[in-house]
Amino acid sequence: MSQIAFLRGVNVGGHRTFRPSVLARELSAYDVVNVGAAGTFIVRRPVSPARLRSELLRKLPFEAEVALCAGRDLARLVEEDPFGTQKGRSDVVPFVTILLRPSRSRVSAPITFPPDGKWLLRVIEVRKQFVFGVYRRHMKAIGYLSQIDKLFGVPGTTRNWNTIKTIVRILNSEED
Repeated sequence: MSQIAFLRGVNVGGHRTFRPSVLARELSAYDVVNVGAAGTFIVRRPVSPARLRSELLRKLPFEAEVALCAGRDLARLVEEDPFGTQKGRSDVVPFVTILLRPSRSRVSAPITFPPDGKWLLRVIEVRKQFVFGVYRRHMKAIGYLSQIDKLFGVPGTTRNWNTIKTIVRILNSEED
């Protein structure tokens, strides 16, 4: 099955910018599909994770970090839907942080940021390299996403839950 590559900290605020569609074309030997502008790619041809990481990093015009996972893992997550009752509120955004590697830290969810007062970001569940949470649509909320790296002791990259569902829709359409 396909692998999914998530680049960390690219095309954000004018820093480390590149054109993901161009990178996908340059990696056509691996049948790469670009998803959005944040550095998310579906890799449809078999390739080892080490080779894929190396090829991605070699083609980028700057240093970057890459989180990889199997498409089947994302499909399972979407099927199980870890957000359940968290969805449906217009002021709350569900997200997934994909850790670059599994954390050795044992963190019990839920975790709320800030710890006192009205929460802006809430980690609701952790499954292997995936950290699920929600944040409120508030300027300060995004700043708390960096706390996830510190909490788990591993860098991660965050995507909106809708992006994950889009990836799985693309994967499912390939199977038809």
